[in-house]
Amino acid sequence: MASTSSAGERALQGPEFGLNEWLVDEQYERYLHDPESVDEKWRDFFVARASATGWREPTGTPSPNRNAREAALKAVRVNALIHAHRARGHLAAHTDPLAAVAPVAAHAELDVAAFGLSEEDLDEEFVVDGFAGRDTMTLRAVLDVLRASYRGTVGAEYMHIQAVEERRWVQERIEAPAPPPDRADQLQILYRLGAAEAFETFLQTKYVGQKRYSLEGGESAIVLLDALLHRCVRRGMREAVIGMAHRGRLNVLANIVGKSYGSIFHEFEDAVDILSAQGTGDVKYHLGAEGTYHAPDGGSVAVSVVANPSHLEIAGPVAEGVVRAKQDLADGGGEAFPVLPVVVHGDAAFAGQGVVYETLNMSQLPGYRTGGTVHVVINNQLGFTTSPASGRSSTYATAVARTVEAPVFHVNADDPEAVVRIARLAFDYRQTFHKDVVIDLICYRRHGHSEVDDPSITQPGMYDRIDATPSVRTLYARALVGSGAIDERQAEGALRDYRERLERAFAETRALPGAGFRRPATPTGSGDDTAARVPTAITEAAARHVIASQTGQPADFTVHPRVLPQLRRRTTMLDAGTVDWATAETLAIGSLLMEGVPVRLAGQDSRRGTFGQRHAVLTDRRTGAEHTPLNGLGAGTADFTPYDSSLSEMAALAFEYGYSLERPDALVLWEAQFGDFANGAQSVVDEYVASSEQKWGERSGVTLLLPHGLEGQGPDHSSGRIERFLQLCAQGNMTVAVPTLPGNYFHLLRQQALTERRRPLVVFTPKSMLRLKEATSGLTDFTTGSFRPVLPDGAVDGAGVRRVLLCSGKVFYDLDAYRRNAGLRDTAIVRLERLYPFPDAELAAELARFPSDAEVRWVQEEAGNQGAWSFVRPHVERLAGRAPELTGRPPASAPAVGSARRHAAEQKELVEAAFR
Repeated sequence: MASTSSAGERALQGPEFGLNEWLVDEQYERYLHDPESVDEKWRDFFVARASATGWREPTGTPSPNRNAREAALKAVRVNALIHAHRARGHLAAHTDPLAAVAPVAAHAELDVAAFGLSEEDLDEEFVVDGFAGRDTMTLRAVLDVLRASYRGTVGAEYMHIQAVEERRWVQERIEAPAPPPDRADQLQILYRLGAAEAFETFLQTKYVGQKRYSLEGGESAIVLLDALLHRCVRRGMREAVIGMAHRGRLNVLANIVGKSYGSIFHEFEDAVDILSAQGTGDVKYHLGAEGTYHAPDGGSVAVSVVANPSHLEIAGPVAEGVVRAKQDLADGGGEAFPVLPVVVHGDAAFAGQGVVYETLNMSQLPGYRTGGTVHVVINNQLGFTTSPASGRSSTYATAVARTVEAPVFHVNADDPEAVVRIARLAFDYRQTFHKDVVIDLICYRRHGHSEVDDPSITQPGMYDRIDATPSVRTLYARALVGSGAIDERQAEGALRDYRERLERAFAETRALPGAGFRRPATPTGSGDDTAARVPTAITEAAARHVIASQTGQPADFTVHPRVLPQLRRRTTMLDAGTVDWATAETLAIGSLLMEGVPVRLAGQDSRRGTFGQRHAVLTDRRTGAEHTPLNGLGAGTADFTPYDSSLSEMAALAFEYGYSLERPDALVLWEAQFGDFANGAQSVVDEYVASSEQKWGERSGVTLLLPHGLEGQGPDHSSGRIERFLQLCAQGNMTVAVPTLPGNYFHLLRQQALTERRRPLVVFTPKSMLRLKEATSGLTDFTTGSFRPVLPDGAVDGAGVRRVLLCSGKVFYDLDAYRRNAGLRDTAIVRLERLYPFPDAELAAELARFPSDAEVRWVQEEAGNQGAWSFVRPHVERLAGRAPELTGRPPASAPAVGSARRHAAEQKELVEAAFR
């Protein structure tokens, strides 16, 4: 049959059908004449093409089938409209309190016309398959629900979540009608807003020009936290831990944690006793606190805010570590994750700082799970002076949260009732799925970044709008008065009462005598007397019991054939006197477990060990099942929890630091894959590990294991940057050690775990020495003695020595080998196994064995501007009574050369130079 359809209609068909076009035309002509004359598949095809391209429909009276098909097609379009709102409705939500109306740009793609629907369809009934709990709805009713759910003051992002049950859970709650708050809820919201506003206004008035990082413009954050903690109380949770940066911190301490106004005012008056546990202290908006949140209807929950430095988001993983430690200490009854972590962020920092992603990525990992964190972004829509267009490449500051499939709720902070509703929803999501959830509280910053700068210089238009915007408390009070919920007198009376309380606290603070500015006390001495008194040797029976565990796998467990010989060798080392580094570490950890001391080890590939040396966790060669030998030491022993971390240093170390704060009973170890990688955690080392006790009175026993040694592996696998850690040492703040014998490492770890007075420990651990035959210990090295900060040279007669070589680490074995090969008897080699606290007494005793005119040299592998030289030089000069010389590589900008051959030549020259 020849086709009678016009060429123009054929052009509308879309795809070209080639040689089969005649068949399509023939079927189409038959369809136009009588739709029932073609197969059902052809009918469906032509109906679809008609809606998409404008093909003509059959003339004449529509058949019932045609009407059914049209109804079905429109139902599909209605469901596409619903899906579009679920996926992109947040773009059209009115979440910006500074905008008069919701965004217009997203409206067109969510309009009914974009889905082939019109006003004529508004009152038609469509199948909606359970939307809003209904099977069928009119299009008008569908639109009403969609606008209320997705285009109000809350924008919900959750369609990126892969789990169907999670998406459905959020949908059911977002699309359900929001129950109106009762009068008690409204009064609580108003009270919290009033308290938050009055606190900031009071400080602004009393302490003009002082930095406080106020919450003005974001007072709904207090309402949000109040709702979260109230939910905690109702759920019977044990505790909540808050990590947050500066903005709003003082307000949270006062109005959520319950820190007294007098204490806060003291800090503004600089009247804090600086001889307190805080050492020299810190600025007031960095300090942490512990307190109790009291619910308005009774009940309470412990709540704390962790201290933090100006490195903003670094407080997040610290808080997570604190929470994980508290949960590990819980008895296990009731809640699976009985402590709630809440991390409060700034928008610019959430988008801009990589540690945020690192922390999010850890949220579901075995070693770091805390049962889900509620992240609250106080979104000022502005950094210090940087606008979002210059600060991030994403639509939202929260885009990074989508990578871990966390739901994100953008909420207008000027709708505090919506804020409460979303806070409750976020808490319930966390409790149901034990996953992170993000609340993007979109607000503004009424003053400059720190109240002392003028933000209108860089954002004049924005601050014109802010100046014209009443506070959220004012807006909410007006709304309540307008609805008749309260009267004007009640609204102002609550605020007046709160201001009067502040005035009384202020007056009391001014009446107290100031503490003055006395010289701060040193947190601890520089000596190590306490640690030296701790017995660290173990019995032979304990050592053998620990070693036996290494080959005591379950009967049906198949150890990898390359690992089994290593484990079997461990069982012979005690008798052979060849205990290597990994075995000594196993003895230290196992014996501590037997004494009831838990041990946590985390790091990149740490369960196996970067160098294939540890094998703390074994993997069945056939089934992939895992077995941890040291957890098979018998009943009554503590837990050993070794974890492979994500490929992160900053968040990972911050987490372990936080964990160590809450677990002084445990040995907490963090291992870098190579010592150099600690560079990625430098902020944690500077701001927490080295200085937290002096700033905040926080005592941590976290231990850093940093593989170190120049062995021809290039610049980035050589130096753990000993010089950086030593530069941070003062006032007994941490221990820095470079042990060269497995037995000494054993005692060092046990000393760290058993010493009552905790301080961080930094251990520069070996690489090649892990399997060096000379670097082994015998049984008596573990059953007697203790950690020796200086290893004397017993190989030479002190009276005949004319040259003393002082060193630390692997270079000792190179020096010793050269001396033995050369048959030299006039050179002593003394090892400093601990660099800080500096072993004055021990080194002085060893130097006293040698003639007073003997030459003293410090030998190091590192360049002259690196390594321990700058630190040890004045100590050695003081103890030796003469200036030491340096033997090392020339000053350099990189830690090591990139050529293994060149490294070997340098090392040979360095060793020879030490004896010239």
